[in-house]
Amino acid sequence: MKICIICPVRKGVPKKVENYVAKLEARGDLVYYPPRDNPQEDTTGYYICFTMSEAIRKADEVHIWYSPDSQGVHFDLGIAFVLRKKIRLINNPPDGEGKSYIKVIKTKVVKKDTES
Repeated sequence: MKICIICPVRKGVPKKVENYVAKLEARGDLVYYPPRDNPQEDTTGYYICFTMSEAIRKADEVHIWYSPDSQGVHFDLGIAFVLRKKIRLINNPPDGEGKSYIKVIKTKVVKKDTES
């Protein structure tokens, strides 16, 4: 299966995401992992966004480590949402009252693969 990971990159990737990717690849999945596979040398961010959108488009599923502080996670989530991709949630971030992105993810999520 082709899986695209959505996770924060700029401020660092949680070790649990690296472990999760290793687990998927060990079982034979083809994983697009942004810190490793999406070139980050880009002065405007356009190429990063374009390349990531292509990876999401080609994926069978999108697995997300949701971080409310990451602009990239929100951008990539929007792409996955518009493309109607199957989404699996890797982590289980807290949520409060009212509307939120995590509630959108949990509404759309196929399966929770939470490790935290």
